[in-house]
Amino acid sequence: ARMSQRQRADSTGSLGPDDEVMPYSDDETDDELDASSEGEPEEPPEHEPGAQPPVDTRSSGESLSDLGWSVKSNDRAYHQLPEFQRKVFLCIKKSKYSGNGIKTYKYNAITFIPLNLFEQFKRAANLYFLALLILQIIPEITTLPWYTTLVPLVLVLSITAIKDLADDLARHRMDKEINNRKTEVLLDGGFQETKWMDMQVGDVVRLKKNDFVPADILMLSSSNPNSLCYVETAELDGEDRLGLCLGLTSFSHLSTAMIDCEEPNNRLDKFTGTMQWSRHSYPVDLDNILLRGCKIRNTDVCHGLVIFAGADTKIMRNGGKTRFKRTKIDILMNYMVYSIFALLILVALGLAIGHGFWYEQIGSLAWYLYDGADQSSVYRGFLSFWGYIIVLNTMVPISLYVSVEVIRLGQSKFINWDLQMYYAEKDTPAKARTTTLNEQLGQIEYIFSDKTGTLTQNIMAFKKCNIGGKTYGENLSPCLDKQFLVSYELYLVLQPVDFGWNQYADPKFEFMDHSLVACIRSKQDQETLEFFKLLSLCHTVMVEHKEGELVYQAASPDEGALVTAARNFGFVFLHRTQDTITIKEMDHEATYQMLALLDFNSDRKRMSIILKFPDGRIRLYCKGADTVIYERLSPHSLHQETTQTSLDIFANETLRTLCLCYKDISQAEWDEWSRKHTAASIATRDRDAALDQVYEQIENDLLMIGASAIEDKLQDGVPETIANLAKADIKIWVLTGDKKETAENIGFSCQLLTDNMKIHYGEDVNEKLRVRQALRRNVAPTFGNKKKPAELFFPEAGKNALVITGGWLVSLTPPHLQIALDKSVPKCMSNIGFDVNAWQVDFVDMACECEAVICCRVTPKQKANVVSLVKKYKKAVTLSIGDGANDVNMIKTADIGVGISGQEGMQAVMSSDYAFAQFRYLERLLLVHGRWSYIRMCKFLRYFFFKNFAFTLVHFWFSFFNGFSAQVAYEDWFITLYNVCYSSLPVLLVGLMDQDVNDKLSLKFPKLYLPGQRGALFNFKKFFISLFHGIFVSLIIFFIPYGAFLQTMGQDGEAPSDYQSFAVVTASSLIITVNLQISLETSYWTFVNCFAVLCSMAIYFGIMFDIHSAGIHVIFPTYFTFTGTASNALRQPYLWLTIILTVGISLLPVICIQFLSKTIWPSVGDKRNRKKYEMEAEEEKRPPTFQRGGRSRRSGYAFSHSRGYADLISSGRSIRRRPTVAGGAQKSIREGENI
Repeated sequence: ARMSQRQRADSTGSLGPDDEVMPYSDDETDDELDASSEGEPEEPPEHEPGAQPPVDTRSSGESLSDLGWSVKSNDRAYHQLPEFQRKVFLCIKKSKYSGNGIKTYKYNAITFIPLNLFEQFKRAANLYFLALLILQIIPEITTLPWYTTLVPLVLVLSITAIKDLADDLARHRMDKEINNRKTEVLLDGGFQETKWMDMQVGDVVRLKKNDFVPADILMLSSSNPNSLCYVETAELDGEDRLGLCLGLTSFSHLSTAMIDCEEPNNRLDKFTGTMQWSRHSYPVDLDNILLRGCKIRNTDVCHGLVIFAGADTKIMRNGGKTRFKRTKIDILMNYMVYSIFALLILVALGLAIGHGFWYEQIGSLAWYLYDGADQSSVYRGFLSFWGYIIVLNTMVPISLYVSVEVIRLGQSKFINWDLQMYYAEKDTPAKARTTTLNEQLGQIEYIFSDKTGTLTQNIMAFKKCNIGGKTYGENLSPCLDKQFLVSYELYLVLQPVDFGWNQYADPKFEFMDHSLVACIRSKQDQETLEFFKLLSLCHTVMVEHKEGELVYQAASPDEGALVTAARNFGFVFLHRTQDTITIKEMDHEATYQMLALLDFNSDRKRMSIILKFPDGRIRLYCKGADTVIYERLSPHSLHQETTQTSLDIFANETLRTLCLCYKDISQAEWDEWSRKHTAASIATRDRDAALDQVYEQIENDLLMIGASAIEDKLQDGVPETIANLAKADIKIWVLTGDKKETAENIGFSCQLLTDNMKIHYGEDVNEKLRVRQALRRNVAPTFGNKKKPAELFFPEAGKNALVITGGWLVSLTPPHLQIALDKSVPKCMSNIGFDVNAWQVDFVDMACECEAVICCRVTPKQKANVVSLVKKYKKAVTLSIGDGANDVNMIKTADIGVGISGQEGMQAVMSSDYAFAQFRYLERLLLVHGRWSYIRMCKFLRYFFFKNFAFTLVHFWFSFFNGFSAQVAYEDWFITLYNVCYSSLPVLLVGLMDQDVNDKLSLKFPKLYLPGQRGALFNFKKFFISLFHGIFVSLIIFFIPYGAFLQTMGQDGEAPSDYQSFAVVTASSLIITVNLQISLETSYWTFVNCFAVLCSMAIYFGIMFDIHSAGIHVIFPTYFTFTGTASNALRQPYLWLTIILTVGISLLPVICIQFLSKTIWPSVGDKRNRKKYEMEAEEEKRPPTFQRGGRSRRSGYAFSHSRGYADLISSGRSIRRRPTVAGGAQKSIREGENI
């Protein structure tokens, strides 16, 4: 696909905050490919019409051997030669040229079980339980049957394996569908239908309309004039506009062509190579390459040569492994599991030592305890240690990780099913593309947002203009009193303009000022007619006729909006050739000869076109940013001041502006300038600089026509969303590639910036950083190297905002911020003793003191670096949100990446963790789903740790009464099923469905979000509270039944104080306690929660009576030994009283603490009722954001930041020649220069 070639912007001299240079960035791929110097064309030999002129690139000193990839057309054996072999494994070699089959799956039928088990056992918890299982097989050590560990372990491994298998089967189906697609390949002298997976490098392929491109292909020819091919890149980057690709030469002569090019890489913006054919070298660049994933459009047939196949294609190279993201709770949970491991070892060691002393002093002396084994007390203590490792293993819950994944999966589904985040206009629901980060959404501290397409709609609309000093487009409705609306004439004025008189009008176009249409249709005002004639002629838009409709393809949405506006006002751009433009001016067609097209770039900030009118006049039309146009106006130009005033008003309304002007040129002046332009066009050195110098000579003494104003509307709800997130103490930074004024104005319109903020620019930042660095050098180190708290950069009262530009960042010399954003600088600065880290910390500290930060004209790599700095020095949870391919780097770098399904394609969505259609949904994602997920997960983990401590530590207390012999306090099957069946369902439902407040209150009171940012609900303090709570409950559950069993007599005169009855009573007390405990923790009760609690207890008693029955004992006498215990014990009222007393004492402290917390120490959520009135009382009415007469904020100019289609238009290669023109079109200036 043809992609606009990015220009390396010269950033020198860009020290001020008004710098507009977009710094070049390779998006972290600079080291992958050395830029090869490309030679300039020599005088080409004769070649076929339409073919690209051959160039011997070796004349510039570049040897073909430097390009490490050689491809020979239609010769598969060539690519299997020994010199192209590479070692795969030991002595096994394979061709370095990949086949075209792709493989994204991880497993096959043979490798699934071993590979999946290997991956699962890389988790420390799974490996730990496997080791326990091995220990339980050893008879001297085991104290529990092997199935108590095997059953839960197999269950956990099976659930994870099934999930992995389902994911991999989906990848298998996708790979199979793609690999089995068909295309036509030249084999045995003819084109044969071949599967994609059977294609090889060097194959010549034939593609037809609507075919997908199967590999990275060098375009040879097409059925269109000049071997032009239109491609749709939606599958590659999501762009809905068509791209262009240029063929090299005639297809029929390429039987022996040789291509030398760069090695496979992931650079989508660059390709370098040469084609050797017929003793000539032809340069190959990105314009000649069809990338895999594109789709052929508006082209019947095209032919190409496979350069990269399969895994070597650029789209596959860009699909590398995404950095694995983990939540803060994940990291904290792992540390806590490690702490439990350490606690387990210490407890087991202490009990083992106790057993050694017990055996030495008591066990060895009691004849009735003699077991026939002649073992020392030390050895017995050693065996007891491993026995307690097995007995106490449930302190590390095996089901924890699976339960967490189930909860996260459910929370992700709730996000997907949320109808309030569904965008009906585009049928786009919210999508959680990951299931591992939900609770992190409740801890966000910094949001990094793109501007265009994220905060704005990226749909440009022509709103206002100033022509000849008069402004058009004012909306009168706010100015009219209601009593006047009864007038029918005024009612018509307030309706949008009816363009029914224009058969070419775009029905979607709206304009409110009827006077402008009346002025145009009267044909009395020449300046107005000239204004729209300029818009219809001065552009690089391509036009396509589809079913009688005009479809414009523009390099930027701004330019498309301007041409569409001219079309609606009667100046319709119809078609163009390489040297003519035809428009319809009101009621007649006119064709203008294009003499030269001076394209836009980010340095020039303007574009011009030189036309020859039908009457022979030569005129230059120019449109561009006001900052460059006003410097080039003639002193005699009219309406400069009135236009400047209108520009200021437009800017205050956040409209994107352009100045329009013209200049009449004499034939003699044109002839002289044309010679200079021709010489500059064929210059072998500094061609671009030479052309710019020539352009300057003609673009002067311009006469002002007027100014246009285009609106890039904010998305719905953006100001309200930003204001609400700010109340939640979430700071929002805008990182954008747009110019400073545009981004700053959008900042004001979305209320990120306000008029009472003091805005700091680049030089102010420099000075503050220098002062802080000087203070640091002058202050002597304090005793003990204790750091004093840093002073504030902005100690004065009031709000501050920081606005910096990308050009300012890269232009600053050390010790400036360039160091902080360039990872390579610290190495070169370390020799001079410069403290790079101090500068980075100072910049981050200063930026974080501001209420708002806007970074303009920054590259994708700079966006990611800014995010990295905040993550590194603030240890904060970050979220990046964007909608374009230039936001992918930032999205992947942040802790959470959010993609907007917008106008700029789907690359951001495909790289994101969460995706939705509108920025305003971010508020609900964070304040509702994020907050709920965080609270639920914290509550789940606290309870999960508690119930396992309460369950396991009963063994610890029992050890003091069994000689530390590693005897268990429960029945074996109870230990096996405790976490699986008896206590898992209620806590899972709390983790999935619990709410402290509903969604409306969560949105109404953003302060409820603060506990998540502080990590207040789950930390080591909460962990130790759960530990001590578990210790307390385990004490009650063991010692109350123990005391009750000391001297007990049943109703039948028998003492039920046997070990098995004791185990039943303690187990029953534990199950009832933990299920009632989760009931006390539940804030949001539903029928499902109630059913889960009752069902868990019913399942426990049901299973217990079954496994204690005589029938199952007869079948499995070894595994079921508690025959009749449940029925015998639980028929004693005394034991039921014991259970009730145990449960009551266990829960009484919890009830008391909750009562005190609700009344005396209420949490943020508990304060919601009183907070409601406090917040309403404190709510102040915001002043209007924009005020006439306020400070001027210059708007961004309405242009793309990359080159347009000027080169293609001027060369004629992108144009279908009109069949009505006999003898072909006239040669353009640029075409003539190559003759």
